[in-house]
Amino acid sequence: MKRQSSLISESVLIERLNQHDQQAFQWLYDQYSPALYGVVLRIVRDEDQAQDLLQDIFVKIWKNLESYDATKGRLFTWMLNVSRNTAIDALRSRKTQPSNEIRTDEDSVHIVDRQHNTEQPNPDHIGLQDVVKQLRPDRKELIDLVYFGGYTHEEAAEELNLPLGTVKTRIRAALHELKQLFKS
Repeated sequence: MKRQSSLISESVLIERLNQHDQQAFQWLYDQYSPALYGVVLRIVRDEDQAQDLLQDIFVKIWKNLESYDATKGRLFTWMLNVSRNTAIDALRSRKTQPSNEIRTDEDSVHIVDRQHNTEQPNPDHIGLQDVVKQLRPDRKELIDLVYFGGYTHEEAAEELNLPLGTVKTRIRAALHELKQLFKS
């Protein structure tokens, strides 16, 4: 299946996965596990937990593939949502337990780099933090919490002791400002 991967459409892949084709699932894991691991690691900030969660995520994907609806989006988007939700759930359950170590995003990026021996960073992420740093501090803080920390709008509002409407308005304004910064 690896050689044919570029010739197989997403609908054929989904059909093969629904038939419990293990070769198709292995291809899916090989293609998407690095990206999903990166998302999970960014949220939970613990390598061992991220690896465990990645396995749980692919079991969920395998068992719940029938809940994927192609009319609502691409398969990768659905898998990304499964991953993000699983990681956020794990993070919420961990909030009740004390954390021994706090890692910054910068530390996590270096760990992922060493593990995967990436030669070149993903161009979609080049300079993203630098652009976000240009935002007003109140907007930057919200973008960091919601998009880099995995918080929901409600959790960010609670964390910052702000009304939910204020959080949503500031995030919308921050996204608009980021759009302008990317254009320039």
